[in-house]
Amino acid sequence: MSKIQRNPDVLWREEEEPRNEALADLEQGNGEDAADLGTSLLFHNGQMLSLNLLGTEIWKLCDGRTEQDIVAELLAMFEVEEQELAGDVATFLAALAEKGFIVYGA
Repeated sequence: MSKIQRNPDVLWREEEEPRNEALADLEQGNGEDAADLGTSLLFHNGQMLSLNLLGTEIWKLCDGRTEQDIVAELLAMFEVEEQELAGDVATFLAALAEKGFIVYGA
């Protein structure tokens, strides 16, 4: 399986306060509220992308890991069914790749 890397030309920052708020929402069982909070921003080729907590965690794991490695790591962080998470990760990574935010390697 291909290793996934963040495009080094992408500028990004994680927003600490919204991240903490999203984590608190998850702890209180408010997953939908957490999903609505932007916890990081990505900038590339005139595009800006706001990521929620799950998107941010996926983004941070695009450091040479495979898609399966990313799913395994996220399963340890979030209470979610593996099949659902794997589908969400695949869809999200495909969207990031299409926009040039990530690249696939050997």
